This record gives sequence, C-alpha cells and structure tokens, in this order.
Amino acid sequence: MHPGIVPGAALPAGQGRWVLWSTILASSMAFIDGTALAVALPVLQSDLGASGAQLLWVVDGYLLMLAAFILTGGALGDRLGRKRVFMTGITIFALSSLACGFSPDTGFLIAARVIQGIGGALMIPGSLSIITASFSRERRGRAIGTWSAATTIVVVLGPFLGGLLADLGFWRGVFFINPPLAVVTLIILHRNVPESRDEQAGRLDFTGAALAALGLALLTYGFISAPAAGFGAPAIYGSLGLGVLLLAALVLWEWRSPSPMLPLEMFRSRNFSGANLLTLFLYGALNVSTFFLPLNLVQVQGYTPLAAGLTFLPFGILLAGLSRWSGGLVDRFGPRLPLTVGPATVACGFLLMALPGVTGGPADFWRTYLPGIVVFGAGMGLTVAPLTTTVMTSLPERFAGTESGINNAVSRVAGLLAIATMGAVALFAFAHLLDARSQTLGLGAGIRQELQAEASRLGDAGVPADVSGAQRAAVRQAIRESFVDTFRLVLVICAALALVSVIMVQLLIRGRPPDFQRGRGML
Repeated sequence: MHPGIVPGAALPAGQGRWVLWSTILASSMAFIDGTALAVALPVLQSDLGASGAQLLWVVDGYLLMLAAFILTGGALGDRLGRKRVFMTGITIFALSSLACGFSPDTGFLIAARVIQGIGGALMIPGSLSIITASFSRERRGRAIGTWSAATTIVVVLGPFLGGLLADLGFWRGVFFINPPLAVVTLIILHRNVPESRDEQAGRLDFTGAALAALGLALLTYGFISAPAAGFGAPAIYGSLGLGVLLLAALVLWEWRSPSPMLPLEMFRSRNFSGANLLTLFLYGALNVSTFFLPLNLVQVQGYTPLAAGLTFLPFGILLAGLSRWSGGLVDRFGPRLPLTVGPATVACGFLLMALPGVTGGPADFWRTYLPGIVVFGAGMGLTVAPLTTTVMTSLPERFAGTESGINNAVSRVAGLLAIATMGAVALFAFAHLLDARSQTLGLGAGIRQELQAEASRLGDAGVPADVSGAQRAAVRQAIRESFVDTFRLVLVICAALALVSVIMVQLLIRGRPPDFQRGRGML
C-alpha cells in the first residue's frame, strides 16, 4: 500500500476532486467508445467493405475480452494496486484505440478491438474501486453520485457525437477521441491520485479467466460463422460443443477453487440470482437493439448518421431523468414492482419499434420510431436504478465489490452472446427473405447467386452490376424490405427476452418495503 494511504480514509477536498476527474474521464472513454461506435457502424461497414459477420466481430471482439477478463481486472487492481492497474488499462485502451482509428481493413480493426477489450477489462473496474478506496463512507455516496451523473451525460451525448463524426465521413474519430482523454487522465492519476490495494486479496484465478475466454470465444465464433458455413459443418458444431464444455468446466472449477473469480455461493441469494438473470436477458436485448437500429435507420430508412444518433436522445434523457425517481420505488414498494413494470415496458417499446416498414426517412420519425424509442427509454429508466439497488443489497456489505463486478460481467456476457446469436439469426433470415423476394423478380440464376453473396453484408448489400433499369430499383427495394423484415424479427425476439427477464423476477426476486434489506432473500 502507498505509505500513509488508508483505503476509505478522507482525502483532502482538492485531492478528492482529482480522483473524481480521473475516474470520470476514464469512464467517459469506455462509454463514448460503445455508444458512439454503434451509430458509426453503418459508415464504417461501407468504408471498409465489411461483411455482416465481420461487423459483428468488430463489436464482439471487444466484448469478448471485456466479458472474460473484467473480473480478473478488478482482482488485479485489488492485489497489485488499483491505480497501477487502472493506468495500465487506460494505456492499453488508448494505444489500441489509435490502432483502431488507423485500421487499413476490417481484420486489423477486429484485432485492435480485441486488444482494446483487454485494456477495458483492466480499466473499467478501476473507476468505482478507486472512488471507494479514496473516499470515506460519509463522502462516498456523493462521490459515486457525481461520477454517475457525469457518465450519464456522456451516454446521452455519445450517439450524437458518433453520428456527427460519421456524417462528416470521419468514423475513425470515434477512436481518436480516446488518446487525448487518456493522456489527461494519466497525468492526473500520476500527480494527484494515491495508490491503494487490498492487503488481504486472494490469489488470482487465471484458470477461471482462461476457461471463460476460450469458452465464450468458441461460442461466439460458432454462432457468427454458422450462417456462412452451416450448423452442420464440423468446425461449427465442434466450436459450439467445445465452448459449452469449457463453460461447464468453468462452473466446476469455480465451485472447487479456493480463490474463485466468480464465487458461486453468492448465487444462493434469490435476489442476487434473479437480478443477474434479469441482466442477462434484458441487457442482451438492449445490446442487440442498439446494434441493429442504426443499421436499419442509416442503410435502409435513409437517415444520415447524425440523424440516427439524434434518435437516441429521447432514450438517454428518459434513462437519466427517471433513474433517480425509480430508485426510490424500491424503498416504497420493494424491487419486484419496478423490475416487473420496467422490463415489460421495454418489451412494449421493442414491439412498437418493430412496426414500421420502409419509411420516408427522418421526416416520418415522429410517427414511426419515436413512440417505440420513448417507451423503450421509459422502461429502461424504470429498471436500471432498481436493478442496481437489488444487486447491491442482496448480500452482506462485505460482498459489495464482488456483487458489482459480477453484475458488470454478466451484462458484458449478455451483450457478447446476444449479438453473436442474434447476428446469426439476422444473417440467416435476411438471406432467406432476400432469396424469396428475388425469385419473384424474374432474375437469372447467376444474378440471384450474386445477390445471395451480397446478403452477407446485411443492409449494406449492393445490387449486382448486371441488373439494370427498372429491375435495379426493384432489387434495391427487395433488399430494403428484406432487411426491415429481419429487423422486425430481431426486435420481436428482443421483446421476448425482455419478457423472460420479467419471469425471472417473478420466480426469484423477493422483498417488500419492511423486509427488503441487505442480505435478505437467501435460498
């Protein structure tokens, strides 16, 4: 431990401000990277000529490393020094962001995103752990509230920023934002933030992390590659089968390990298990919807990237505006009511967003996509704070850091697997729908074969060069309608996932106002 520094001791006010600045800036890099990139993906795909599967890997390559190593990243900070590991993660994240921005092709970008995920796994757990270690209990809540408010603003502005940069033809700017922020953050950390660590930290569970990384990687590869190779291909069913076996081995290892990164006994709490299952299904749906919505708006509906980014503003405003109020609902009614109404409302939002067909573009936004986005945002606003409260009050206070870390990891695994599996569904569905429509257009066998090859690009599919005249417009319309139908299918499945999360709440989560307190609800 740094001489004279006691975790949780009161820092001078000036030093506390530096801690907040450093953690807010670092968190902003991660939040901007995720929210801004989602809106820039259509332009990125067109510029690099990426296939649909490659586009899925651009997102999932990052999420894979983040999901597999985020718990290890938090444990490394506790053991080796939170500031040291935090700064290492920021450095890796910034350098890999530069590599992403200068990527000459999609393969290079995917590799850089994988490294960026490793940096994120070291960086993301550090923000709250440093705040917790740096502020006394009396000041900690206010510090976390300040951090949360600042990062919420970033979440709201991220899609707008990504859309603006993509509109200017500079999607690479999404990645170039990170290095300057990283330099400022590293200077603040080096000069003004003390080191802290947990002297009682246990051994690092590298075996568990390796099993998680390999198992998740094989499942992701199997699902994303299945549309091109077919589920009957040995590489696909072998990858999926081995991935399942490795994840089963992970559970067995964590159960028997003396120092597990994932303490399974925590899941004996009904509330903790229910909250994490809700996170798995609901955040899986959230990640899928925010991946496919910009593709639909930009590639099919005729929105500019900036206009597509602005469509996320109602969602962000509602999420930020309702969170404080909805957090108080847990104190009044217990967690079941908000965690039932919230996800059910999200499901309704997904269904409303699935209704529009091929629209007239941004001019029709107010009567097509806005109602669904508003309902979607209201549902998440009702859910996020009660969910966080439920996670953080399910077990005795000494488990607070582990509770938060596990829930964070579950949300990343949810995004990783949902995007991989729903991406496979979308690739299969789009190819099938486009082939069915092309049969009615009187196209030759060769042109239809070319069109099927283009289907691997999803909404960015192009019309074969040999098609001309009125047929060209008809083929383009077939592509647009096929993608809209695919988007509808994806959103209906997202609604089903949200409703499954409601079922998890009803089956597992307990607690009424008189008895909902930390540590209640054990199996």
